[in-house]
Amino acid sequence: QVQLVESGGGLVQAGGSLRLSCTASGRTFSSVAMGWFRQFPGKEREFVAAIGWSGTYYADSVKGRFTISRDNAKNTVYLQMNSLKPEDTAVYYCAARPDYGNGYGYANEYNHWGQGTQVTVSS
Repeated sequence: QVQLVESGGGLVQAGGSLRLSCTASGRTFSSVAMGWFRQFPGKEREFVAAIGWSGTYYADSVKGRFTISRDNAKNTVYLQMNSLKPEDTAVYYCAARPDYGNGYGYANEYNHWGQGTQVTVSS
């Protein structure tokens, strides 16, 4: 069983930066794919970024602004968010799944989720 704990959300002005962290426990971290998703009020969770053995992947809406990385020694995945926009305001979730090398963008492929952290970007 993988347990995920997110941190780093908060309030930031447009154009600013935040770094989200997600620390995992419970199994070999390096063997799982990690993803970040976000959820707007009343909407389904949408893919933001993922990292697996085949590389890193980003939603078009965040490409060039967000960077996902991982530190396997710390069992932690990060999401560095730069040039934030008010439309990035959402609850951000990290997620874990077995790494098959594909399908990273699909929320239903992930079987472990964190509790979510609020990111609010003011204009």
